[in-house]
Amino acid sequence: MRHALSGLNAWLVQRLSAVYSLLFIVYLSLHFLLEPPGSYEQWQQWMRQPLVSTASLIFFGALSLHMWVGLRDVVLDYVHSPGLRVCLLASVAIGLAAMAAWTARILLG
Repeated sequence: MRHALSGLNAWLVQRLSAVYSLLFIVYLSLHFLLEPPGSYEQWQQWMRQPLVSTASLIFFGALSLHMWVGLRDVVLDYVHSPGLRVCLLASVAIGLAAMAAWTARILLG
């Protein structure tokens, strides 16, 4: 059985999400070094810009995928009991989905 995020696909997702995350963090660092917000309202106004909120949403999506691939590989490599493996993978998936939903609610709400 072939999985969508295994082998070369998992490697590619891991690398692309890492590159996007690095670029986004560099952008945020430069923005806050060169143009720091003076108040919470200014920061909130900046975050409400469509480009910034979309880039942030993509960042957290990429971060979630990156964590899923990494944690899945660790579980598959070190947990040998099939029942425990399924429970751990389900717990990781539920946790990541909950964090993704919470992040989307914050950024889009």
